Amino acid sequence: MTFPDRGLYAITDGPRKDPVAAAAAALAGGARLLQYRDKSADVARRLDEVRALKRLCDAHEVPLIVNDDIALAKATDAAGVHLGEHDADPVAARAVLGPRAIIGVSCYDSLERARAAVAAGASYVAFGAFFASPTKPQARRATLDLLRHTATLGVPRVAIGGITLDNAPRLIEAGADYLAVISALFGAADVTATARRFAGLYAPSFPGKLVDDEQP
Repeated sequence: MTFPDRGLYAITDGPRKDPVAAAAAALAGGARLLQYRDKSADVARRLDEVRALKRLCDAHEVPLIVNDDIALAKATDAAGVHLGEHDADPVAARAVLGPRAIIGVSCYDSLERARAAVAAGASYVAFGAFFASPTKPQARRATLDLLRHTATLGVPRVAIGGITLDNAPRLIEAGADYLAVISALFGAADVTATARRFAGLYAPSFPGKLVDDEQP
């Protein structure tokens, strides 16, 4: 499975009753990456959910990334893992998951952390929160200028934090390769339609004219 082109990076908001159905709806709408994010301590449930999501993602040919938990990613043969500042480093993660694993690193508002992550073998770096985030209301804030000044890092850049259909175009114009969306996607009444609108913001010729998200 290859690293996908730019687009929507759907991040689950677990624990929830229907994680697989919600993820299926996001993938049906065009999500290019899916991250399993569940901070609960229910090891057995999380293992079952990731296994089910792996089957789903394989069917859609979309990489499944596990938040924080390298061991869970290894046990389920997930495509990779996403690491925060209090998790293992990319070198340790790659030693466990292998050379083809997708290793993402949260860099918040720090260009220095992003450079260090890339030097350590990160597959992509994530910046944010760019806007007020209902998932992490106390998250440090990143600026659009940070995205503009990181084009030379050599890896895809993910924008996260309070992203909505209204503010997403500003992030794409600043250089975000992926929009990582949680609440605005999985809290929507119609997850598939919302995913389709986010995915539609990325046109082949972007930057430039956005795809009309009202088109069928």
